[in-house]
Amino acid sequence: MRWALLIALLFFATPLVAGTLVANRAIPGRTVLQAEDVLLLAKETPGAITSIEDAIGLEARVNLYAGRPIRPGDLVTPAIVERNQIVQMIYSTGGLLIRTEGRALDRAGPGTFIRVMNLASRSIVTGKISPNGTVEVNP
Repeated sequence: MRWALLIALLFFATPLVAGTLVANRAIPGRTVLQAEDVLLLAKETPGAITSIEDAIGLEARVNLYAGRPIRPGDLVTPAIVERNQIVQMIYSTGGLLIRTEGRALDRAGPGTFIRVMNLASRSIVTGKISPNGTVEVNP
């Protein structure tokens, strides 16, 4: 009986078609996507995201328009550091640890490199944002 069911499922199964993820409504930039914001269409569009899971929880980098395909470059990790925000800068090498404050010159999320101006010396350095919002500056 199980074999008959398996054969029937294989015989009558429809082939899987890759879908295209589109915006369900106009979504302004800097909006974190929720499940109700997107829709998966049955047609395939080259270069478009094909899974809802790949977009949920990410932030729209640009305005997304209803019915238009969403591409990977349209979405980024949600920002935790805003432009002009005062952030903690950490320089660590060997046994040396230096902490100081800096002003973020860009807006970005964890794992992203960002330019930061050291408030004490006014020099601009590049560092990586850690998940807790500090900026790790290394040579």
